[in-house]
Amino acid sequence: MLRWVAGGVLSLVATLSLAADMRPVAHSDFPQDDLEEVLLGRDLFFDPLLSGNRNISCASCHHGVLGSADAVPLSVGEGGKGLGKRRRGTPEAPAERHIPRNAPAIFNLGARDFTTLFHDGRVARDPDVPFGIRMPEGNALERPATSLLSAQALLPLLSPEEMAGAVGENPVAQAVSAGQIRGPRGAWALLAARIEAVPDYRARFTALKQSTAPLHISDIGNAIGAFLAFEFRADQSPFDAYLRGESNALTAPQARGMALFYGKATCSSCHAGRFQTDNDFHAIGIPQIGPGKDHASRADHGRAAITGVPDDAYCFRTPSLRNVALTAPYGHSGAYASLEAVVRHHLAPRESLMGFDPSTAPLPALAGYGAVVPQMPSPEELERIKAAITLDIPPLTDSEVNDIISFLHALTDPNSIGGKLGAPASVPSGLPVDSILD
Repeated sequence: MLRWVAGGVLSLVATLSLAADMRPVAHSDFPQDDLEEVLLGRDLFFDPLLSGNRNISCASCHHGVLGSADAVPLSVGEGGKGLGKRRRGTPEAPAERHIPRNAPAIFNLGARDFTTLFHDGRVARDPDVPFGIRMPEGNALERPATSLLSAQALLPLLSPEEMAGAVGENPVAQAVSAGQIRGPRGAWALLAARIEAVPDYRARFTALKQSTAPLHISDIGNAIGAFLAFEFRADQSPFDAYLRGESNALTAPQARGMALFYGKATCSSCHAGRFQTDNDFHAIGIPQIGPGKDHASRADHGRAAITGVPDDAYCFRTPSLRNVALTAPYGHSGAYASLEAVVRHHLAPRESLMGFDPSTAPLPALAGYGAVVPQMPSPEELERIKAAITLDIPPLTDSEVNDIISFLHALTDPNSIGGKLGAPASVPSGLPVDSILD
């Protein structure tokens, strides 16, 4: 059935697409809330105690006031100071390089619709592996995780650039360098012991689990996952209202944009369903800026580095578009600063890639205060990225582009801005909590 929306009619293609694979988001699509675990997970998420050098928390790169990410193309991780565009390396604790990929947004990732996480899909549901969640080689789960979010929360703790620190700086970094992740002497056990030693954390875990058994890293990951699923749930947007049957929830431009998105513009061939993702991987030619995962050649082979399949080269996970207007910059490298820029890249990806101006994506300073203009890969690498592109969208007029952007704004849940709970004033370890004012 067609709906009249703000004086216009949705196309039949869009209406059938919506009816075929969408239903309103419900509370049952998310894990059941346990407020005590959520609050415990919040403190852990904001506590630098989980980093090797006790100087960075998960929230440093995924903060509610910054759209659940950090508002810069590539983060300054371990060794940095401040939040968002104010974050920088410092002479006292200089970061050696930027984190290779843009910090992804977290909105709605607790929903059961999501089957894979990280830009390259290194964490995914898989019934054929222990506990049903596939992790990178050497980092398999030791105990069950309550969600994908719980499992993925354990990996940034192991990254030297993100949270672990460099070789020789602390025992966690030493264990990571030696490949000792699991087991009683591994990096995860060292971090769990730190949390165990804080009386407030120990008492709260005892109450939550009704057990005094020693803490395991899975307990910490599960608490953080519970917080993330609660904090960054975003399902009260105008689009959600439309899915619930409120036919006038969208403005006329938003309705036209939705018709284009699920019709002529073919956006939904990848950004499918009610969360606008097919949980799959595609090569769309986002410009490679920063070090990439292959630091020597400034390359990033994306999904292929996980699967070893040549056809997966330069493919990255289709991100959800919920709250997308809040989560700039865009792309696995954060190359595009605005929604219009990244939408227009989709319309002409090869031309956009080859003509990209890196000065439009300045990176935070690694030491001192001056911004860094990113370096692009070699011409040969750019040609390889270009050759892998499979994106093919029909031409759109400027008016149609504007309508699609209007629809993307209709995916914003105003109640989720900043997160449901926000940052705690302090954390049980007594370590300082990052402030947007630093």
